[in-house]
Amino acid sequence: MIKPYLAKIETIKTKLQVKKPWDSVIIFALNILIAIPLFIIIHQNLTDPEWPYQLDRILIFITLVTAIQLILRLLKTILIVCIALYLLALLYGTLFGNYGFNAVYEDYRSMVYSMAEDPNPQDIIISKLLPFPNKSKIIDAVNYTNPDVRNFAVMATTKYFRNVPGYKKHRRMIQCFAVFKEVRDRWNYVDDPKHSEYIAHASESVQHFSGDCDDHAILMSACIRAVGGTPRIIHTGGHLYPEVLIGSKTDLETANYLIKELLFVEESRGKEIHYHIDERGQVWLNLDYTAKFPGGPFMSEEILGALTFN
Repeated sequence: MIKPYLAKIETIKTKLQVKKPWDSVIIFALNILIAIPLFIIIHQNLTDPEWPYQLDRILIFITLVTAIQLILRLLKTILIVCIALYLLALLYGTLFGNYGFNAVYEDYRSMVYSMAEDPNPQDIIISKLLPFPNKSKIIDAVNYTNPDVRNFAVMATTKYFRNVPGYKKHRRMIQCFAVFKEVRDRWNYVDDPKHSEYIAHASESVQHFSGDCDDHAILMSACIRAVGGTPRIIHTGGHLYPEVLIGSKTDLETANYLIKELLFVEESRGKEIHYHIDERGQVWLNLDYTAKFPGGPFMSEEILGALTFN
C-alpha cells in the first residue's frame, strides 16, 4: 500500500527538479529576489551604528544571501513551487495589496540611494525650550481652514509632482513638497513696518505672497497643515522658519531619495539634506524660504524654541 504512494512522490519530485546548470542559476536569481525585500525590512528596523562605508549593512546582506542560498539548495527539489509561490505573493501585492513588484523596486532604490547619499543630521532639539514669541498670535494666524489657504494648497498639489513614481505610496509627503515649491517660487521678502512687529494671517499672505520670515513660516505651516501634513515653526532668536514632520529614519530615506532623484534634482545636486531630530526621535525637514529645496541649508542653527501644529 505504501510503495505506490512513495513511487508517486518520487515521480513528482523528479518532475519538479530542474536540470543542471539551470538549477544553480534559478537558485541564485530566486535568492536575490528574496534577499532584497528581506534586507530592506531588516535595514529599516535596525538601528544604524554608523559604521564607515556602511560595513554593517554589507555584512548583513552577505550573511542573508549566504543563508538563503543554503536553504534554497536544500529545497531545490521543489524549486519550481518556491518560485511560483514567491511570484504569486508579489503579484497579489501588486494587484490587491500595498506591497508588490513596484514597491520592492522603489524601496530598494530609496535604501541604496540613501546609503550612498547620507542626509546631514543636526543635534537633537527639545521642543519649547523657551517661551515662544507672539505664540498666540502665530497660532491664530495659521488659519489653515480658511478657504483661500486650503484652495491654494490644493492647487499646488495638483500643479506639481502628480506623475512621479511612488506618488500613491508617498502621496502626503510629495504633496507637502509641492506646497513648498509653489510658496518658495512665489515668495517675495518684505520687511515689517518700521518699529512694528506685523504678523500676517496665512489668508492674508496668500493674496500677495509677500512678507518677512514669520509671515512665510505662518503661510507655509498653514498650507502644509491644510493638506494633512504636520508642520512646526522654529524660533532662533532673530529668525523664524517652518519645518515639516517626515517621520522615522526610514521615512527620511524616502524623502532624501524623492528630493534628490525625482523632485528637486537640479536644486539639490551635490548638496546635503538638512533636518532635525526631536526628543521622540522624529525627523523634521527644513522648509525655510532661504532653501531652494526641502531640507536645504539652515539660515540659523541656533534653536531657542519650537511651536508644533498637530
